[in-house]
Amino acid sequence: MRVIAIDGPAGSGKSTVARALAARLGLDYLDTGAMYRSVAFAALQRGIDPADVEAVSKMAADVSIDVGPDGVIVDGTDATIAIRGLEVSQAVSVVAANPAVRTEMVRRQRAWVADRDGGVLEGRDIGTVVFPDAELKVYLTADPEVRAQRRSKEAADLDYETVAADLARRDAVDQGREVSPLTEAEDAFLLDTTGLTVEEIIDVIAGRIGAGDD
Repeated sequence: MRVIAIDGPAGSGKSTVARALAARLGLDYLDTGAMYRSVAFAALQRGIDPADVEAVSKMAADVSIDVGPDGVIVDGTDATIAIRGLEVSQAVSVVAANPAVRTEMVRRQRAWVADRDGGVLEGRDIGTVVFPDAELKVYLTADPEVRAQRRSKEAADLDYETVAADLARRDAVDQGREVSPLTEAEDAFLLDTTGLTVEEIIDVIAGRIGAGDD
């Protein structure tokens, strides 16, 4: 299987880069962060406290999640926009820190790749936990202010200060959790995307795997 793992904090450019890289390589693309957001969304929709470890664990095993190129469907509901809202953003870190949720999502991610014989996956633990033997591991980073600016543009209903504060909080939680913390794999290629365009980033990564432009 040909697996490309792209990790990094929120706002580093993972989703945009992974999607474009997958298109260039002719591979399928999976936003694993959307899966965790979907679990958080489902919990909120069902009236479950995202911090209730046992209840969320049970729910994660049966929730229906379809993360595709055209959107995200959770339990039959189009949640494409809702999972990017502030309520879900504030809940997703505690949900993602739930060991049972991570185990279930990793299982689904590996099954997704097996069904497609490869793919480009982006998240926070793809190169360290989900696919430690990936063909290429990339860890994207960027200046905190740039990351917040990018996210505030994506979430037009949220101001810069709110987004910046939420990113700082998520970084602390994601990096400090006991299970699958956000960290750079030892053999990952570190790339700071602060001053680069999407095409420049793709060119650099593609060059690392000899993909070129063909």
